[in-house]
Amino acid sequence: MAKKVKAKIEGSLGTIEESLSKTEQFLEKYQKQLTIAAIAVLIIVGLVYAYKKFYILPQQQEALEQIFPAQQYFEKDSFNLALNGDGDYPGFIQIIDNYGSTNVAEGALLYAGISFYKIGDYDNAIDYLKRFSTKDKMLAATAYANIGDAYTEKGEYENAAEYYKKAADEDNKVLSPVYLMKLGRIYEELGKWQDAADTYQEIKDNYKESTEARGIEKFITRAKFRLQK
Repeated sequence: MAKKVKAKIEGSLGTIEESLSKTEQFLEKYQKQLTIAAIAVLIIVGLVYAYKKFYILPQQQEALEQIFPAQQYFEKDSFNLALNGDGDYPGFIQIIDNYGSTNVAEGALLYAGISFYKIGDYDNAIDYLKRFSTKDKMLAATAYANIGDAYTEKGEYENAAEYYKKAADEDNKVLSPVYLMKLGRIYEELGKWQDAADTYQEIKDNYKESTEARGIEKFITRAKFRLQK
C-alpha cells in the first residue's frame, strides 16, 4: 500500500516538474515578447498618470477660472451672455468646446441646456442636456426634468412623460413628487387616465409629507372619474 502511495506521489511530482519545465520553456521562448509587453503596460500607465497630472488637472483649474463669469450671468438670468460669453470671458458653449475632457465642461453642459431652455431654444436644450452625464442623482433628475419640460413646450408629450418618469425615479423626497405631478399632468394631456391616477396615487403613498400630497386627492378623484366615462 505504501509503495502505491509513494509511486502516486512520485508520479504527481513528475507531472508538476514537467509542467514547470514547460512553463520555463515558454518563458524562455517568449521572454523578449513578454518583456516588451510589460514595458508597454508601464509606459501606458505612466502616460495616463502624466496626462492627468500635467494636462487634465491644469485644464481643470483653468476651466474653473474661466467658467465663473458665465455662472454669474446664469444666476442673474442673463442666459445669452451665460451661453456665449461677454467678449472677455467665454460662455458655457466655449467652455464645453475648449475644456471637453474636464468635469467643468460636463457641468457646463447642464448649465447650457437649462440656459437654452430659458431662452426658448428647446432643441438645443434637449441636445445639451442629453449629453450631460453624472452619478449625482439630484443633478441627473434636474437634467431629465428639464428635458421633459423642453419636450412639453414642443408638444411632444410621450417624450416628456419618459423623461419626467426618469426624473421621478431618482427618488428624491423633495423633487420626485414635483416631477410625478408633472408626469401626471402629461398623462392627462395624453388621455392616459389610468397612468395619471397611478402617478397621483404614488405621490399620496410615497411622498405623504410633500406639498404635492396635500391636494393630491382631487387629482386622483378626477383621473378615476374620467376613467369611468
